[in-house]
Amino acid sequence: MKILYYDCFAGISGDMNLGALIDLGVDPEYLRRELEKLNLEGYTLEISKAKRKGISGTRVDVLLEEAKKQMPRSLQSIYEIIEASGFNEKIKRVSREIFSRLANAEASVHGISVQDVHFHEIGAVDSIVDIAGAAICLDTLSVDKVMASSVELGSGFVECSHGTLPVPAPATTEILKGIPVKTGAAPFEMTTPTGAAILVSTVDRFTDTLDFRLCATGYGIGKRDPEIPNILRVMIGEKEENQPLLEKKEEAVFIECNIDDMNPEFYEYIMNSLLQAGAYDVYLTPVIMKKSRPAVTVSVLCRPGLAPKVEEFILSETTSLGLRKYNLSRITLHRDITECETRFGKVKIKSSYLGNRKIKTKPEYEDCRRLAEEKKVSLREIYKAVEEAELVTESGKK
Repeated sequence: MKILYYDCFAGISGDMNLGALIDLGVDPEYLRRELEKLNLEGYTLEISKAKRKGISGTRVDVLLEEAKKQMPRSLQSIYEIIEASGFNEKIKRVSREIFSRLANAEASVHGISVQDVHFHEIGAVDSIVDIAGAAICLDTLSVDKVMASSVELGSGFVECSHGTLPVPAPATTEILKGIPVKTGAAPFEMTTPTGAAILVSTVDRFTDTLDFRLCATGYGIGKRDPEIPNILRVMIGEKEENQPLLEKKEEAVFIECNIDDMNPEFYEYIMNSLLQAGAYDVYLTPVIMKKSRPAVTVSVLCRPGLAPKVEEFILSETTSLGLRKYNLSRITLHRDITECETRFGKVKIKSSYLGNRKIKTKPEYEDCRRLAEEKKVSLREIYKAVEEAELVTESGKK
């Protein structure tokens, strides 16, 4: 099995993705010839070598004629460009899927229909080149599975056609719902909506654990030069078909404390803050302390590198005067996230595997809740529609 792995420790953008895949081995002249099939004018694809923090990689810039920079297009007009190209059907399908995710995210953020989405970021020639180029490169590499790490989003603010927006941009957060993310590695946007859409449309599994034989590595160089290397690292790995897909054992830290004198309204804030910081799990347990005082044990499971931040947060944000900490090992099943098309709309499905056997599936509650509210039906009816759609899908595979 040939695997492509995206290591998004510094995020991902459309141009970084093209640079990384070219650096991995895609022939730049082949990419240029394929992109000519779009019949787009007014741009030049500039490919060069560059470095960030001593790491050499490939930099890609889509240089535009001034008149082409702010030409808005609808999703339908972009579909027409893709359909009229000479691309094979796989490249067309992946390109449409990426654009569809972008347009649906913008529609959701701005409260409009997908048909009414007209905006410069998707309409720009460089975005079309980035997205169609991603589909071309992935088709050229011909991998069996695409995987990715958790995604760094950055921080601060970003300027776009709608004005100044917080990082991550609203469209980026909409696209990455259900995907493991991180923030704060640098004070700027590290993952763009285009980069997020490329990942979600093509990645089969998100995991920070590598489980293959490493064969090749490529680096896509970003525009900025912060304290950490502004690069997208991609890898090609190989894995035996019958090799179990259990996650590797990994080290973890368990932190807990007892609290008997804090306003109960604070617990929701404490739990949500710890989960947003990246904790694997946070939970509360009612206990009885000395003098028969009712209390709550706050328990947190996290990766070792996050432990100092968790400790500082608990000691500064709760009334606890101390805490307990244990080192332990954590083993998890392989999981992936797919989408199920129901009669009410799309729902993300989380699946778990023991070896190569799927043993558990679960629809994403937030998707089901949103559809129930939008379609004015019961939550139970949405779950039933998911079961029906999955049965149809499984029947089609047999």
